[in-house]
Amino acid sequence: MKIFANKEIKRLFLVLSVIWVTSFLLTQGFLWLCYQRFSLFLLLVFVLEGGAILAACCSYFTKQNQVMEQAVSQINAYLDGDHNARIECDDEGELYRLFHSVNSLSAVLNAHADNELREKEFLKNTISDISHQLKTPLAALNIYNGLLQDEDMELSTVKEFADLSEQELDRIETLVQNLLKITRLDASAIVLEKATENVADMIRDIELHFAYRARQEKKEIILSGSDHVSLCCDRDWLSEAIDNIVKNAFDHTENGAAIRITWKALPSGVQIVVKDNGCGIHPEDIHHIFKRFYRSRFSKDTQGIGLGLPLAKAVIEAHGGAIEVDSELGRGTSFTMNFLIPTKL
Repeated sequence: MKIFANKEIKRLFLVLSVIWVTSFLLTQGFLWLCYQRFSLFLLLVFVLEGGAILAACCSYFTKQNQVMEQAVSQINAYLDGDHNARIECDDEGELYRLFHSVNSLSAVLNAHADNELREKEFLKNTISDISHQLKTPLAALNIYNGLLQDEDMELSTVKEFADLSEQELDRIETLVQNLLKITRLDASAIVLEKATENVADMIRDIELHFAYRARQEKKEIILSGSDHVSLCCDRDWLSEAIDNIVKNAFDHTENGAAIRITWKALPSGVQIVVKDNGCGIHPEDIHHIFKRFYRSRFSKDTQGIGLGLPLAKAVIEAHGGAIEVDSELGRGTSFTMNFLIPTKL
């Protein structure tokens, strides 16, 4: 029998047999000393009792062996690739607690495997997106370089192609820098150096950054907010996040548009809103604009790399804030950033 392959069970049956034989011999010895005779009835009782005990033990251990065989079968099925294999553990007892733990372990392993597959798919898609983003400027640079090798080219034409090459190089640099920043944020490799900053001063610096572009495109930046609102933040990182949102507003508005930046103190924090009167975001895209490299099929922007808004969202969330977008086609878009102040909760 399979149950006797287990040394502990074999030892248990041996001990029970020794105890049974010893008890029988002692009982018969006592009868002999007292009455000078042996009892066949007592022998029959001991035989029946011993047989019943052995049968009960065999039945119990056979059932336990079947349970273990079923458990081993499910574990082997899991190891062979059936990740839905589970051990039945509806009963009570230490053995079933063990089975429940094994099932929990398999669920955790499945979750890790799913996460790994998602990460691999994300990495694959990211590499594909990066390759696609680099392909265009590199191809353009290759063309410009070939044209610049023409010795008969006029100086004005050379300058034109040199300027175009510089634009493509800037595009590549922006892509690489944004990727590095997002990667560092994902890996929690950035320690935000927070300090109490005046929001009005920070927004005015952002306005100054876009002042030249605003003049060139005949757009207006309108600021509105109190000079006494402060926020505990890493000024450089948060300024870059808001800068990316303002840049997005410039990229999606026509000449003569207005871009409003407002800020105010709330009972529990600070709110900053960037609003434009541009073309708006298509309803199909509203839930995807914070995805990396996402490009709408309705967008006319051919220069964007799809990292500005994801980077802004990552920075805002690293500050414990949240960002929401509200848009209407033909009317414009507004990005609302809310930052909670823990001491006011």
